[in-house]
Amino acid sequence: MPAVEADTAASKQVKVRYDDEEKPATRLREKRVRLDKRSVQLTKAAVGLLATLVFVATGGAWGMKTWYNSKFDQVAALDVNSADIKDAPAQLGDENFLIVGSDTRAGAAQEVPGVQGARSDAVLLAHVPKDRGRAVVVSFPRDLEVTRPACNRWDPNTREYTDEVVPEAHPVKLNTAYAVGGPRCVTKLVQQLSGMRMNHFVSIDFQGFKHMVDAVGGVTVKAEGPIIDGELGTIATKAGPLPLHGDKALQFVRARKVQGDPTSDYGRMQRQQQFIGALLRKAMSQDVLMNPGKLTGFVNAFANATVGENIGVDQMLTLAQSMKGLNTGTISFLTLPTTGYANERGNEVLMQEGADMIFQALINDTPLPGEEPEQQQGNGGPETTARADDSTLQQQTGNP
Repeated sequence: MPAVEADTAASKQVKVRYDDEEKPATRLREKRVRLDKRSVQLTKAAVGLLATLVFVATGGAWGMKTWYNSKFDQVAALDVNSADIKDAPAQLGDENFLIVGSDTRAGAAQEVPGVQGARSDAVLLAHVPKDRGRAVVVSFPRDLEVTRPACNRWDPNTREYTDEVVPEAHPVKLNTAYAVGGPRCVTKLVQQLSGMRMNHFVSIDFQGFKHMVDAVGGVTVKAEGPIIDGELGTIATKAGPLPLHGDKALQFVRARKVQGDPTSDYGRMQRQQQFIGALLRKAMSQDVLMNPGKLTGFVNAFANATVGENIGVDQMLTLAQSMKGLNTGTISFLTLPTTGYANERGNEVLMQEGADMIFQALINDTPLPGEEPEQQQGNGGPETTARADDSTLQQQTGNP
């Protein structure tokens, strides 16, 4: 029989030695080797084609990138020169995404009379520092008691602002800012609370979540136990992996009357954070990026459910790529600290000192409350990574 020797791993070639009397068998083997090589070449060609499609779909080709960007509806939301921004030089190069999850269900007007279907059920600040070494997502309770600034009235149907100025109001819930003054009012309020410069605004209709999930073939989250909501019914029967598709995904992010939640806001915010992380992981996976159909479907679903300012392919890739490190300690999910119980007006009361500690750390790119600096060797030298678990952060900032 012919003797076969493997060359070095770098060459990836196969050498065949044979005697004269074994030439027929060896020729057959050589033919198989040639077929194997042809298969490898065809595979490489297919991968190369997919890579080219991904290159085009993710903005590598100007024409396709322009087409994708044109699908995002732009709306006036930002004020990057606001007097509310603190220590602006320290924030140069940072990317701050203000993400609002809006709910257009019938009945939204009951909460804010005179405004049809325009309430924010989720407000998140996603911070990516200029070195792009990590990401931090801070959730704001929808029932947080705030002083709402004076804002021009927002018409959600035309997505335009009117000349009517709605005066400052206190005390009110945070989610009334979007209902009354739209994206600009939410941005103004968050910049007042945080001192941080918002340079990207994204508003996503919750109804669009289910289409995004379906476009990528579903996502899986981990349920810590049964999830039984007083209005929506049973979402999960037990702890463990929970596949989410379509309406089930929508129920997961909407549920706010779940048995065992410490408060309606905090339980829901944790599920929303978990869901967003899972969706971004799936969207940035090879299963989606190497599948032009799924990738295009996700971009279309996202764009159809989204309005914003300074958003597009480049900006969303920056956010998604920064959030890929969900399992490496380079991303932290926080909830703005409150007393943990509703006051007599049914509102959450902010723990100002704890909130200031979080925002100051983000502005100065220093460890968050409860974090420990860890020296690591990498392309950029030493860096700080999250080492504290959620309970430590809650103790440091005052959360229950």
